[in-house]
Formats: sequence, C-alpha cells, structure tokens
Amino acid sequence: MRGYSGKLLEVDLTTGNIKENRISEGVFRQYIGGRGLAAKILWDRLGERWEEIDPLGPENILLMLTGPLTGFIPGGRICISGKSPQSNGMVGSTIAGEFPIELKCAGYDGIIFTGAAEKPSYLLIKDSDIELKDASHIWGKGAKETVLTLVSETRKEFENKYRGFGLWKEPSILYIGPSGEKLCRTAAVTAKWSHAAGYGGYGAVMGSKKLKAVVVKGTGPLPEVYDLEKTIEYANKIVQVMLNSDSFRRWGTGAAGYTIGAELSSEPVMNWQEEWHDERSYGVDKFELFWVKKFWGDFGCALTCLKLAVIKSGAFKGAITDNPDYENQAYLGTNLGIFDPQSNIYLTWLADELGFCGIQVGNALAFAAELYQRGILTRDDLGGIDLRWGDAKAFADLMQMIARREGIGDVLAEGTYRAALKISKVKGIDVTRYAVTVKGIAVGAHGIRSGKDYPHYVSYPCSVQGGDHTSVAYIPIDHLMGELGIILCDSAIACMFALFNPANWENLWALLEAVTGWKIMPDEWFNVMARRILHIQRAMLLLGGPDLKWNPKIHDSVPSRWYEPLLKGPYSGKALEEHKIREEIKEYYRLIGWDENGIPTSEELKRLGLEDVDRKMKILREQYGSG
Repeated sequence: MRGYSGKLLEVDLTTGNIKENRISEGVFRQYIGGRGLAAKILWDRLGERWEEIDPLGPENILLMLTGPLTGFIPGGRICISGKSPQSNGMVGSTIAGEFPIELKCAGYDGIIFTGAAEKPSYLLIKDSDIELKDASHIWGKGAKETVLTLVSETRKEFENKYRGFGLWKEPSILYIGPSGEKLCRTAAVTAKWSHAAGYGGYGAVMGSKKLKAVVVKGTGPLPEVYDLEKTIEYANKIVQVMLNSDSFRRWGTGAAGYTIGAELSSEPVMNWQEEWHDERSYGVDKFELFWVKKFWGDFGCALTCLKLAVIKSGAFKGAITDNPDYENQAYLGTNLGIFDPQSNIYLTWLADELGFCGIQVGNALAFAAELYQRGILTRDDLGGIDLRWGDAKAFADLMQMIARREGIGDVLAEGTYRAALKISKVKGIDVTRYAVTVKGIAVGAHGIRSGKDYPHYVSYPCSVQGGDHTSVAYIPIDHLMGELGIILCDSAIACMFALFNPANWENLWALLEAVTGWKIMPDEWFNVMARRILHIQRAMLLLGGPDLKWNPKIHDSVPSRWYEPLLKGPYSGKALEEHKIREEIKEYYRLIGWDENGIPTSEELKRLGLEDVDRKMKILREQYGSG
C-alpha cells in the first residue's frame, strides 16, 4: 500500500485497552479513507442494530480518520464521524489543521474510540508511545485555557521523557469545550482556537465518552507514495491554481457576509424571515479593520484564506478568533439581526471558546429569538433575557445558558429541531415551522428561494448529511461539487476550497493515482465507489433511532419557512413551489438508484456488493410500501 500506514489505532475508553487494527488494501481501495472508511466501519460494527444505538451512549463509535492525500495535498484535514446526535445518521465532518499530518507521521491512518471513560481523560500520542491521561484539571475549561494547558504539559513531558531530542514544537490537539462536556448536540470537535468540525454534533459524542482531547506528535515520515516525482508535480500544480485565486486568498469566505445577502438574496436574516440585506457596514472592508494577521494557512496551503481578528477596545475587548468565515458571519451575525463586525467577532469568539458549531448554535439562537418576537417564548422563559434582534450581549447570555444547559438552554442544547418539538408540546402550538433544519441539522447559510446561490431544490432534502451545505445533492449527479464529488474530498481528504477551480479536479485525480498507484477514473468513482458510500449513509440516516426517525415521504423536504415569499430585495415575492421540488426529488431518486420512496433499491445495493445493507432496507421498503 502507498499513501497509507495500513493501520488504525483503537482505544477502548471503558477498559483503557489500546491496540492497532490492520486495514486491508482492498478495503482502502473501495472506501479510500475519511468519510468513506467511516461509513464502512460504522456499518460493519453497528449496522445490524443501528436504530437501537444511542448516539450519546457508550455503544456509539467515534472515528478520527485521515485519507491517502493527507500530507500530500496542500492543507490538512481529518474526518470526524460516528452516529450523529443531530440526525441519528452518519455525518462525515472534516476539520483543518496539522492534526492529521501529525497522526499520519506517528504511523496511523486514524483512531477508533469505543466505550466511555469513567473520568475525564485525554489521549496522548507520541509515535507508538500512547497513553490515556487524566483530564480532570481541564474539564470545564474553554478553548484557550485547554489548548494552552495541554501544549505546556505535553511539551514539558516530551522534554523530560525524550532527552536529547531538542526543542519540541507544540503538538496538535483536537478537543471539546464546555458545550461538548454537557452533551449539547450543537457542540463541535475543535482544533487550535477556532477550527471546528461542527456538522454532526460530535463534540457531544466526545463529551459522552468523557474524552476531553486527543494530543498527537508524530516524528516519523509520511508513508511512501507510488510515484514521488508525480506526487510533487501535481501537488505543485494544485498550489499554482491556488495562488491564482486572488480574491479568495485575500478575503476567504469572509468576503461573502455582504455579497451573499445583497447580490444573491440567499443569506439568513432574522431566522430566515429575510434573505436580503444591503448593510454596507457588514462589508469585508469593515472586517479588515480588526485583522492582526492577514495570511494564515493550514499545513502547506497556498490559499491562506484564514485571517486573525481581534477586538482591542470597547465592550468586546479581548475577543480573538479567525476572521469569521461566511457561515459564522451569517449565523452569528445577520441571522441574529447583527450587522456590525465587532458583535459578530465577539459571538464567534464565544462560540469557539464554548466549543459550539457556529451554524448549529446560531440557528438555535435565532429560532429562540423569533419565538420571543412572536410572544411564544417570554422573558421569564428565557431566564430574564430580553432577546431582541441585534443585541449581541443578549445572544451571548443565551449561548452561555445553552453551554451550561440551564433553563431554556437545556432545551436549546438539544438542537433546533428537537427543541421545536419540545416547545410545541409545552406551549400547545406548532413551532416546527420556525425551525430551519433538515433531518435535525441546521441548514448552511445558503438559501434557495432566490435561485441565485448554488444549492437547488434537491440539495438539502436528498443530502445524506441533512442540512450540510458542504455536501449537497445535485443534478446532474456527477457534478463535481455535488455530493458524490464531495464524498471524494471527504474521503481522500482534500479541502473543497482548493477545488473551486475545476482545473484542480484534474490535478486531484492525478495526485490520487501518484500517491496510491490506483487509477481511479471519474466513471468508476461516480457510478460505483461514491455510490457505495452514499447508499450506506442513506441507509443509516433512514434507520435513524432511537429518539427520531426520518420518513422520506415527509422529511425529504425543505424547511417550511422557504415556502414563504421573500419580502425584500430584488427577488421579493419569490418562494418555492412544492410540486416542483417533489418532481426534482423524484428525478434524483431515479438517477441515484433509490426507489419511489427514496430507499436504495435492492438491485442497486446488490450491484455494489451491499447485500447486508439490502437486508435492512427490505424492512423499510415493506414499511413504506415500496415496489
């Protein structure tokens, strides 16, 4: 095998046992790594009882998996997965940073966590020297203190234990904040101070396992590649394409906080009541005023789309974070009625510090604010908070309540959809219409009512990752940025930002062959390999359980809010028409190999060698009356 070490580290947190698992070349050739390998592992181990597995129970499995391109393609990402506390399906959520490079240089393609520890713990990896350590002293700590403490501790330990090595660079760390410890379903797995794998709610899974962090330092080489000269050649070609992305390198996605709303009318404003604004105070030139570092890229990345924003004075003094990317600008800004950079930077910093996914917690905050606007939630319900649009301090107070699971925060910590179900029952009024989610997951900050942004009718309803804007269903199904293409990004693993230019897709196929020696052509990928992974994810999503299950006849849909017409902007009056959405969904079902009820067909599953998946889907076909 080239590009892989061929082994995963398996850690039983209940017993403390640590072992190595060998993975065959055949499995890697079929599932690649990352998201694809996660689907294989989860189905093999949990598939027969999937609907019985509690995502926040010890039977769930937490996965941290690299891919063959880790360390070779510019930038570094790792895929976090398991049974999702948000959707009850499986989400492949990737996070950037040096962690996957360190892990691979330590000799492992990934980590499997099973069981749950009795007390707060963290895993320390230095090559093959691996130890579970007590994390009680950092349990309850926020991002900054967690990172500083672990970096200081481990560097001192390495200096004492490996004398003569020299000065130790800080290790790479994946960790959770207080929200993950409290099992908030909106909690992320985080890195550095402000990187996050937010979709899926895997911060809560780490919390349920009492796993505060994973710290890794690898001193070995990356695995050998099939053709070193070609690997260098195509990695350099990818870099050259990146260097030509002038706008993206200068501003990153943070350039979009104004333009997505003003030009495309597809940015959430006050819980998606609107999608248009012309607030020039929210332009990227205003955010630039707070940058102290203008070019910051993860491992070897030439895009350097990250920035560093700091508030140096005023009420929010001391907030430090990435310059908020577009999703955080939207969900912790416009969607809360906030149109000033300082407030947005502050709320983004707070979400980082507490360990939240900015999209998921921002969605829940706006949902609560609309209920307050409409008199459904009262000030007493909110613990005395006057939750008005645009009030960053009020939203910060509510975010803290969610992280602590206090009062209404305990309800909102379940995520917007579950909170809507509970509030509807308590208040005797259906508030699910105000929950802008798909299958328990808040949608990304890209609406479809104007028809000008990239998601389309089938994008969210048919995605196996629910509201995930980075993994949208698409017609034609072989569209490079559709879900089947993104499964390659999440499995290989590559940053999708590097692939916005189609030229880099050609380089990606070539680089994959240079690293692994496998000549995987687009036809094989889109018709066999990616579909195999997609159908396994679809099966797990439909099986769901134990608290929520998704009926595709009902839940393969867009949020009901989007059937309401836009009221402002150049596309005012536009709304979605349900019959058109149903027609396109039906066509997607046919093209992807699902039956009229959205269940993978027996013929398709058997063609791909997924007979065990077919046996489980037979039960659903009988339940929904499929032909």
